[in-house]
Amino acid sequence: MRRIPRGRVATYGQVAELARLPGHARQVGYALHALRGESALPWHRVVNAAGAISLRSVPGFELEQRIRLEAEGVTFNARGQVPLARYRWTGTRRSISPGDRHV
Repeated sequence: MRRIPRGRVATYGQVAELARLPGHARQVGYALHALRGESALPWHRVVNAAGAISLRSVPGFELEQRIRLEAEGVTFNARGQVPLARYRWTGTRRSISPGDRHV
């Protein structure tokens, strides 16, 4: 996740693939849910497969995520989705060193 650049997003499934956990997008969601509030990880750059912000258990985090993304120049369409064709990060496993498990 640290490699997702400002102004780009990745999907939960994409992060799971990069972590060598294909098909485990939910586990990525669980891991993000467990992050502490002061985490330096760019959790806000991860969206669902539709490009939408997923609902959180803590009210207000959806708005916080949108505000952070918009501050980085990411726009949303009328449905509240990030146009993935424009903003999806295209990083691949090749851009991650073999021992790097901090996706």
